[in-house]
Amino acid sequence: MVQTNGIRPTTEATLELLYNISRELTSALDLHMVLRRVLFLSMQSVGAISGSIIVLDSYGKPIDSAIITGDVVHDQTTQQLRITYEQGLAGWVAQHRQAVLIADTSRDERWLFRPDDAPERRGAKSAVSAPLMVRDELVGVMTLVHPRPGFFQSEHLSLVQSIADQAGIAILNARLYDESQRRARVMAALASSAAAITGSLDLKEVLQRILEQTGRALMVDTVSLALLDPKRQELVFEASTGRFSEKVVGIRLKIGQGIAGWVAQHGEGTVVNNVSQDERFFRGVDQITGFKTRAIACAPIRWGNEVIGILEALNPYGRVFDEDALDVLNGIASLAGTAIRHAQLFEALQAAHQRYRELFQDSIDAIFITDWEGHIVEANHQAEQVTHLRSEALREQAIHSLSLVDENMLGKGWVNLQQGETVSYETSLQTSDGLILPVHVYARKVAIEGESYVQWIVHDITERKNLETLRNDLISMIYHDLRSPLANVVSSLDVLENILPLENEPALKSLLNIAIRSTERIQRLTNSLLDLRRLEAGQPINNPQPQSVEEIIADSIDAVQAAADSKHQVIETKLAALLPAVLADGEMVRRVLINLLENAIKYTPQGSRIGVGAQPAGEMVEFWVQDRGPGIPPSEQERIFDKFTRLHSAEGQHGFGLGLAYCRLAVEAHGGRIWVESQPNQGSCFRFTLPMTSNGQAEDANQKVLE
Repeated sequence: MVQTNGIRPTTEATLELLYNISRELTSALDLHMVLRRVLFLSMQSVGAISGSIIVLDSYGKPIDSAIITGDVVHDQTTQQLRITYEQGLAGWVAQHRQAVLIADTSRDERWLFRPDDAPERRGAKSAVSAPLMVRDELVGVMTLVHPRPGFFQSEHLSLVQSIADQAGIAILNARLYDESQRRARVMAALASSAAAITGSLDLKEVLQRILEQTGRALMVDTVSLALLDPKRQELVFEASTGRFSEKVVGIRLKIGQGIAGWVAQHGEGTVVNNVSQDERFFRGVDQITGFKTRAIACAPIRWGNEVIGILEALNPYGRVFDEDALDVLNGIASLAGTAIRHAQLFEALQAAHQRYRELFQDSIDAIFITDWEGHIVEANHQAEQVTHLRSEALREQAIHSLSLVDENMLGKGWVNLQQGETVSYETSLQTSDGLILPVHVYARKVAIEGESYVQWIVHDITERKNLETLRNDLISMIYHDLRSPLANVVSSLDVLENILPLENEPALKSLLNIAIRSTERIQRLTNSLLDLRRLEAGQPINNPQPQSVEEIIADSIDAVQAAADSKHQVIETKLAALLPAVLADGEMVRRVLINLLENAIKYTPQGSRIGVGAQPAGEMVEFWVQDRGPGIPPSEQERIFDKFTRLHSAEGQHGFGLGLAYCRLAVEAHGGRIWVESQPNQGSCFRFTLPMTSNGQAEDANQKVLE
């Protein structure tokens, strides 16, 4: 090795020196080894006593260094390295990208003054510094120092620049090799972690695997994981390793509190090798657990763009974290976010599935699940109870065998279900014992685990049918028991009306009229009950005749006028001109109108007006009754025409809920329809239609009216 020892080197000696340096550098790829060799050979070449090399990354930031004083190699922290680079001679050289020689460091402001530069110690020095360039990329700065001012000359500067040019490529290759090795280690750690972390969908096991992989990859005392509670904006520690883990689990930190809270707030990982010098560090956790934190690496756990928690590693075995620690931790945290969210979703899915199973099995209704050919694939406990078959036996049955299929309602090939409709109807279920149960069926298409099935909910309506039978029997009994004595009362009232001198007895006449109207009302009720049973049985209208609309409305108003007068109500009539006659059973239609008028009187406030009228509507005549009552909610406007249906009102419930049911059956038996138009607190308008008579029948009807 050529040494100058302060003597100016010849060109031949310089070439030999550069050749030897090149040969030395090509034998190593380890960055630290290359830096030490370059620095040691350079110091020998120019007679320097100490020297340093600062290595820069592709962004111009210092990432590594080598410092030699005599034969001693020094370690330097990242913070010291940054200060030297930013404030010292190396920073000036890097910025200007040119070599520089300082004969006396005490007289040059570019030199970073250190304690050993004081006159009472070593004092002023001589220094030479050169950039390490590869093509146009700056890869580092080399600085050589001699304790005697004026030691280095311009020839030394040229030689150092030549050595720097020669060493730059070796340092760049070593840096790239070191980066590739570091990335390989990171990728290997992440690949190992990915295989372990994503190998389970059990949340507790996933958390435990994340901790184990983090601890193995970073070689630390303790690893902890906290998830974000979005409602309270707090981090909750869910898992931890080490002997203090039981005390850690359950601790809460507010967002922004401590290093972990800072990471969650900013969504950015960090490494702190000395927590005592970091103002973000929160000592409360150490006080609770008894653990002593020296160094911490912490990374956010993300799901998409959302921070859902943090992963932290404490106290590495090597006292400080390696430079790739944060990359490894960020990578594991990224894997952890996906694994945790998948486990949470799977856990929620399992819980939902369990709730569905509980609802399915504990339902008070029988539930069957079938394929589209009707084969039963699943049935709940109630289905077993109703059919008297075990679930295994039910799975061998078809829904058709239970007599639950109504093709008319479901459509050919169950097309109505295929279109997404929910079809409901009443039918009878046949049990394995041959019993017949009246049931209400609700059938609809459902998707289970990606497959399409049919769900049949079967509600046992035996009690309802029994109750309806009891009601019908009661009504029938009332009708038959009332009919004979009522006929006697009517005939007796007729006799009294004929024999009593009523002209001079207005009070007596009024009482007799009240009795006659009351008996007429009872007769209408009993006749309606009889018609109701007959219409429900499907019997047609007997001999419908042309009827005058004006007469029907007038008779109906006359029947209820006394009730309207008692509430000081006015019944207004609005009839279209030249109304055609309707083909109908006149008495039945009168009872329909009277029912509607009585309801209007009942629900209209005192002193209000009630409207009644009729008008042509195509080939039909449309009747209407308008009240000023509280109105009927849209959800109830179809149901009120069902038998035994009564709505709640401020006046309470009255009657059996048969009046509107009779109206519907009577109107539909004539070929018309009945409906209501209403809004809450805006009154109700009941409308129904009846068919017109033909021209000839209309003329006969008008003739009868004239007669």
